Amino acid sequence: MKLKDFFTFKKKEETLAPHLELGQRGELLAKIFLESEGYKIVASNFTIPVGRNMRGAMINGEIDIVAYDSETLCFVEVKTRRSDDFAAPSASVDGRKQRQITRAARAYRRMFGLLGREYRYDVVSIVLAKNERGEDKPRIELLRNFWTESKFRKRRWAREEFSY
Repeated sequence: MKLKDFFTFKKKEETLAPHLELGQRGELLAKIFLESEGYKIVASNFTIPVGRNMRGAMINGEIDIVAYDSETLCFVEVKTRRSDDFAAPSASVDGRKQRQITRAARAYRRMFGLLGREYRYDVVSIVLAKNERGEDKPRIELLRNFWTESKFRKRRWAREEFSY
């Protein structure tokens, strides 16, 4: 290949895996839905370092959507599925996922000086079922205040509780 061909060489069109494409469509639908509900979108797919693992490698946390619902800062997780026959999409926002988002949200609030600001964690659940004509018919549900950070705070035990 000659040098001039190198600069005109085009990559084959990259296609996403079906589950990633589904996730992107869901996040786009979620943004449109949230804006129609009065949310002001601040960021999407926000990635931030949240610490290191046991081997010392950096761990990043990701927040699907950061938005304001009037004065409340909202960290929104979006879950999209083709069907809810097995379980609702929001069922996959388990304790582990909540803890990851909570760590990322805490780092986000610290980074932008928003520690004193009111905030909450929301989930947008999307089911892209097919209608009779084979077209996607989205069912979108907004679950406000899906979890609170209090269950992830470290507890300090009082000495009196352990005295005999």
